[in-house]
Amino acid sequence: MTQQQILDEYKHDLLGVFGDPSLVLVEGSGNIVTDANGKQYLDLLAGIAVNSLGHAHPRWVQAVQQQAAKLAHISNFFTSPTQVRLASTLIEKLSPVQAARVFFCNSGAEANEAAYKLARRHGNLSSPQRTTILALEHGFHGRTTGALALTHKPAYREPFEPLPTGIKHIPATLEALEAHCDETVAALIVEPIQGEAGVLPLPPGYLARARELTRANGALLIVDEVQTGMGRTGLWFECTRELSAENLPDVITLAKGLGAGFPVGAMIVVGQNPAALLQPGMHGTTFGGNSLATATALATVETIDEEHLLSNAEKVGAYIRERVGSLPEVDETTGRGLLIGIRLTHEKTRSGLPLAPTVVERARHHGFIINATGPSVVRLAPALNISIVEVENFCRQFPAIVSEADNC
Repeated sequence: MTQQQILDEYKHDLLGVFGDPSLVLVEGSGNIVTDANGKQYLDLLAGIAVNSLGHAHPRWVQAVQQQAAKLAHISNFFTSPTQVRLASTLIEKLSPVQAARVFFCNSGAEANEAAYKLARRHGNLSSPQRTTILALEHGFHGRTTGALALTHKPAYREPFEPLPTGIKHIPATLEALEAHCDETVAALIVEPIQGEAGVLPLPPGYLARARELTRANGALLIVDEVQTGMGRTGLWFECTRELSAENLPDVITLAKGLGAGFPVGAMIVVGQNPAALLQPGMHGTTFGGNSLATATALATVETIDEEHLLSNAEKVGAYIRERVGSLPEVDETTGRGLLIGIRLTHEKTRSGLPLAPTVVERARHHGFIINATGPSVVRLAPALNISIVEVENFCRQFPAIVSEADNC
């Protein structure tokens, strides 16, 4: 079948919740993907910060093959060596000082659903009860019901209201944090960098003050690291850039890069009291933490370590921001490591089209996969093992790509 025939069948047979796909991708190797017509592209999006090892990394492939041939799924009536090893490895990366426990699931939305329930349980056990959960304007935490209620964007939430209540969205400012974080709050949930909102970092000092205020007022601090975690920003956990080992969040949620393409999510709960909130039977998932998922995630974490990909993310990310950020077409670059926002100087093309989505289309024409998070922001989130040699051609061609888009 040709690419167009497959796209036509997609429109006929698949629910259109993602809109119409632009390509049919059939193969990947390293940071190159190939479409059904045989055209190759440099993948600078990595499945939206998921494919942290690129495509078909030998260690990742070996882990999937070996574990699938041995034991894939056993239910949570039992455990497996890979489940226990992955949990202990994540705790070691995060918290050498404080005790922590891990809950495994299948996605970022599921991890945030678990965190939402943990927050509600904490609020219900408080005296008097704490009925408010604070979330941030422009935050994105998923599309399932609880996670969607935490997500700010009205266009995502309004078609499905009424959603769970008791959630207050506040501006991502220190002033709003000071005004709203009080003894009525069960939890505050934040992303260290708001990826879907345009790769927007929190203000300097925000997480440190959030930790102080939540602790002083008896609320949980939940940090959503679904997009920023697992080395994406050059650290295992972006929140540790500002929070010491003694002042970690009560909850961190993970997914995306944790499995490097295999569906797996996690909620890490720090401290004995938060870890005791959910008792047997209060939460669960059929597939969460199965042998195949945890073996693949464990191999991913070990490979990031062995190949020194945290430092590579810092180095290549800095190179991209330096090269692109100095261009006259670019107002600023944002983000950390290999989570990069490129804010263009204007929002519309000369003919009135949104500029960033048009840049994405023209980049695809030139053999680069990127995406837009708004009319003026382009997002890059390539694999952590991408090289400066690979990204140099994109940086060199980017001005021409923007010029083409502007003239569409």
